Amino acid sequence: MTTLQSPVAVRRRRSWTGWGFIGPFALVFALVFLAPLAYSVYLSLFRTQLIGGTTFVGFDNYQQALQDKQFWDGVVRVGLFLLVQVPIMLGIALLVALAIDSGRLYGKDFFRITVFLPYAVPAVVATLMWGFMYGTRYGLVGDLNDAFGTTLPNPLSADLILASLGNIVTWEFVGYNMLIFFAALRVVPHSLYEAAEIDGAGQWRVITAIKLPAIRGALVIATIFSIIGSFQLFNEPAILQKLAPNAITTDYTPNFYTYSLSFSGQQQNYSATVAIVMGVITMIVAYVVQLRGMRKGA
Repeated sequence: MTTLQSPVAVRRRRSWTGWGFIGPFALVFALVFLAPLAYSVYLSLFRTQLIGGTTFVGFDNYQQALQDKQFWDGVVRVGLFLLVQVPIMLGIALLVALAIDSGRLYGKDFFRITVFLPYAVPAVVATLMWGFMYGTRYGLVGDLNDAFGTTLPNPLSADLILASLGNIVTWEFVGYNMLIFFAALRVVPHSLYEAAEIDGAGQWRVITAIKLPAIRGALVIATIFSIIGSFQLFNEPAILQKLAPNAITTDYTPNFYTYSLSFSGQQQNYSATVAIVMGVITMIVAYVVQLRGMRKGA
């Protein structure tokens, strides 16, 4: 004989079943995201001094960060980086994805793998590879100068180092973004293409009226990821700094500045403050781009 359970007991059991499914994720999320974030906020409210030790300073570190010229120079630098590099990178990725999706590209499978392959190369290896090619005394630029008797501009100079970094990042992530766009293009209903063909629409009209509107969500996502990645720029300048110490300073990007404050300057409290401020800036910019990109009629 079965016993009937009350509705309250049934709801309680279902509630615990749900927690059983999301519990592991919630635990990992709390340990690897919420706990470090809370600890960073805690550190940012203190200041460690040689005389007096660690003292509570409230929001003094934040006030200092908002007036820190080195920090804001780095923000402006990565802002310029993303305004130039991100459109170029996404534009190339989109063109490649459209070319592969068109079906008119010979050997498209090989071409797709070739374009994606640089993304599989670790950032450290890619940066070292390009850094040595940039060298005017020992690299490809130096070999070209010796072979042709020319004097090519030094890619590791202070005037060109930001463009050189942009070239490395573009080379690394064009394939990744291409794959996002190509995957979005593959799910566009073929009935739309058939209707466009019946109406006599050309390839350019199909791209502007069907393909681009259909993958707008993927374009927004790729843009947001690229913006976040630009604000987090660290590996490439940190590695190239050994090859171009006069062009890349320890405060070249906000993340590099944070790293230098923490591990070289032993200013963990202020480093946490700079990281939080940079995180808030990144979140605001990404959110504005998301709102603008997903707005109807945009």
